[in-house]
Amino acid sequence: MDLTLLGSVLAALFGFLVLYYYGFSRKNEKSWSTENGNSTTNTTTIAEGECGSRDGGDDVIIVGAGVAGAALAHTLGKVFLFFFFFFFSHCLCNILQILAFDEGFRNCMLDGRRVRVIERDLTEPDRIVGELLQPGGYLKLIELGLEDCVEEIDAQRVFGYALFKDGKATRLSYPLEKFHSDVSGRSFHNGRFIQRMREKASSLPNVKLEQGTVTSLLEENGTIRGVQYKTKSGEELKAYAPLTIVCDGCFSNLRRRFVVQRCFAFCCFVVLFLLGSCNVYLVLSLQVDIPSCFVGLVLENCQLPFENHGHVILADPSPILFYPISSTEVRCLVDVPGQKVPSISNGEMANYLKTVIAPQIPSELHDAFLAAIEKGNIRTMPNRSMPAAPHPTPGALLMGDAFNMRHPLTGGGMTVALSDIVVLRNLLKPLRDLHDAPSLCKYLECFYTLRKPVASTINTLAGALYKVFSASPDQARNEMRQACFDYLSLGGVCSNGPVSLLSGLNLGH
Repeated sequence: MDLTLLGSVLAALFGFLVLYYYGFSRKNEKSWSTENGNSTTNTTTIAEGECGSRDGGDDVIIVGAGVAGAALAHTLGKVFLFFFFFFFSHCLCNILQILAFDEGFRNCMLDGRRVRVIERDLTEPDRIVGELLQPGGYLKLIELGLEDCVEEIDAQRVFGYALFKDGKATRLSYPLEKFHSDVSGRSFHNGRFIQRMREKASSLPNVKLEQGTVTSLLEENGTIRGVQYKTKSGEELKAYAPLTIVCDGCFSNLRRRFVVQRCFAFCCFVVLFLLGSCNVYLVLSLQVDIPSCFVGLVLENCQLPFENHGHVILADPSPILFYPISSTEVRCLVDVPGQKVPSISNGEMANYLKTVIAPQIPSELHDAFLAAIEKGNIRTMPNRSMPAAPHPTPGALLMGDAFNMRHPLTGGGMTVALSDIVVLRNLLKPLRDLHDAPSLCKYLECFYTLRKPVASTINTLAGALYKVFSASPDQARNEMRQACFDYLSLGGVCSNGPVSLLSGLNLGH
């Protein structure tokens, strides 16, 4: 018999046995319910509300199932069966040696992590941000095997930006020539995208997705051992795992456990510096900056001036964004500087949008913009910014918006989160035992360094461009704004460089 054919047969047989073990035999561990259209898992209650076991239960607990949490759950939980099919068919002569002697390699490739995900609300989110994924973020989706999550949700392809100022417009295309034809930005309803990722994560036999509110982290001798949470029915439970990853978003109520007050942080830094410490980490401060708020509208059945492009209007006092979120809908985000916005309930907001913003809208969108105001579904959301200054904590890690935020003007948040997941996956891949918390914490310190090329670039650009694109009483800043528009309008290398950085395409892919 041909060796390749024999290898394929053995691989198929082996794959079936693995699927049987990880699928059918683990079915008893999961009890899925679809109440209110949600997929939730009934947990096993052990000894005074403890869920699972400290020794043989979950490998990882993830708090939050948004973009970061759901993508991370799928990434850590998936089983690498297809690698085996390829490997067996081409390396038949080494099968017996690998299966018999190299148990660490065998387990690493066969066994996805046992992941428990606890999400406060499993219904489809309804947000006005997290709707634009840059091409660099789409490349990360491909790397994580999640690219099909933008399918079947009426997602729209995005090929670049259109920039408007004082009646003039310029197109800034993504430099996609060196990439596969499928690579581009994607824009969509945030909730639909998240639900697709949740479905994909929960389809894995060793990922348990359940609805519950995590109230605290369980700490023992300075090490995080798990979480305490309240189920949908109100039952208080505890869950344990050697690694807890907190991805509960910008409103995180667990972030404080990872941080100390600014004055204490400064004192610790000074002491460590004076002692000559060679491994000093600044701790995360509690300061979350809110430079502005977004006012969100949905325009229906209108044509953007530049099809399949995001539109940025350099308006007064600050930018206005338009981008498609479905084949019939266009999202409009009006930036309002500061933390206070006109009242929606008493009509101040509608009047502000009609008198101040509408005259600055491109003529092609003017009527649809006024119609959206009259429809009345006006939403607001503060724009948060928080630098990523880590405080390594044994047994736990912060990720996503709970860890790092930037102004959403440039739509870079999901790209940063997905890039962070790729970095963490690569770091955890060779590790089978996560129980040595101090050593794991020390090992994961390099996560904060490895994420910087992508995260720092996108974060810096988001803050800088927001300031440059906003109007100002300072004449010098207005001249800089005009100069930036004129420079980008030149196209070629003048626009390709900044756009490639902004889109995540020139950040080490």
